[in-house]
Amino acid sequence: MNDWAEKMIIQYEEGRKELRHKIDNLGDSETDKMDKSQINSMVSEMSFVIDWLKNGREPGKLRGIDKSSAYQLDSIQDMDMFPTLNIKPTQRELTEEEKRDIFDVLLTLSPRERQCFILHESYLRTFAEIAEELGLSRSSVQRYIERARKKISCHAVVVPA
Repeated sequence: MNDWAEKMIIQYEEGRKELRHKIDNLGDSETDKMDKSQINSMVSEMSFVIDWLKNGREPGKLRGIDKSSAYQLDSIQDMDMFPTLNIKPTQRELTEEEKRDIFDVLLTLSPRERQCFILHESYLRTFAEIAEELGLSRSSVQRYIERARKKISCHAVVVPA
């Protein structure tokens, strides 16, 4: 988990604890009941955010957008980080539209598939090198790359010559 996320989780948990303490100190008057209701709502929202930060996806979602790696945008934001993308140096530069198309296709991959595929295809790493770097078996790396290739072939991004 990122350092900033861990710090935010700690801050939110401390804030939630303080709010719960405030609830305990309130009485039974009509004003206090309204305050309790407001504070309970704030505690609930803070719990939701804490859960989101800890799990990296929207709490309560079993299906939907979080299953398509929509929250993984930061891992491939900068298309200039790819040195090759299987294009020979004598060929022309990719247009911004072509880069966006490739970016969109890469987003269809799971984070691990994307990571293995980019390391293999763009950085020309072997399965063994990737396996060692990511702490996976060589066969797992091979399966991730095969799945990535299969998904990519379904999208058929055409780069004109």
